Amino acid sequence: MARQQQDVDELFDVKNAFYIGNYQQAINEALSFNASTPLLALQKDAYLYRSYIAQGNHRLVLQELKTADPMLQPLKSLVEYISPGANKPAIVADIDARVAKGTELNNEVFLIVAATIYYHEENYEAALKILHGAESLELRAFTLQCLLAMNRPDLAKKHLKSLQDIEDDGTLTQLAQAWLNLSQGGPGVQDAHYSVMELSERLGALGAGPAALGAAAAAARGMWEEAEQQLSEAASRAPQHPDLLLGLALAARHQGKPEVFGRYLAQLLDSNTEHQFTKDYVAKTNEFKRLAAQYQPSVAS
Repeated sequence: MARQQQDVDELFDVKNAFYIGNYQQAINEALSFNASTPLLALQKDAYLYRSYIAQGNHRLVLQELKTADPMLQPLKSLVEYISPGANKPAIVADIDARVAKGTELNNEVFLIVAATIYYHEENYEAALKILHGAESLELRAFTLQCLLAMNRPDLAKKHLKSLQDIEDDGTLTQLAQAWLNLSQGGPGVQDAHYSVMELSERLGALGAGPAALGAAAAAARGMWEEAEQQLSEAASRAPQHPDLLLGLALAARHQGKPEVFGRYLAQLLDSNTEHQFTKDYVAKTNEFKRLAAQYQPSVAS
């Protein structure tokens, strides 16, 4: 039996909109939120700025961070890391030094920022190290995400219990279990599909991450039209998101739509030059051209 929360979570609407990737709704909820305590006001601002960052409103966040609470300042590192042309090695080195110093490890915003940067660097062990022992539901869900990225569903399955103990029917717990079920395949795929459908019915429009999860589960069941519909709905709010474009390209390919596939692929390559798929695709294309050139027939003039 999961432990029941004794207090009403005043940030429930803000958090849930953020967790399902509906960032504009999270912003709207945060802007209309009247915090009863300074701590709640600080937590609300964290979700507000993270939602703006997810939308790409970096300048706004950097401007407001100049006068924001010190606990929110780590968000500046996240903005700098994901900005085009970022000096990522220098930013990672700075995070490494701050982690080693240890003075910010009691700040959940710093833990989220550091773990996010390590995750994007595929340094999952470093992310897990700073997430170890975390008590909040979001940080525990992040730990499970890292374990899945390391292809350790066995450990992720054990870790899921810690989320269920906090909030068995919580949005993050449902999403974490859906990702785990999808990674394990078999009957879990259907469970993952139904979980995402239930979240959509209960909370409304899904953002890129949950939509991609639902689409992947639908695709794994051979339901490519439904997968395409989920991705298209999310793409109407985030038209350049790489996971959505890649999913839409795959859905088009599996439905025998080569022209549509080509359009989505071109859009993905043009708008997400730093995405790992784009880098791999360009590298393999160039390598193929190099090898093909070696075998081109020569014609005497």
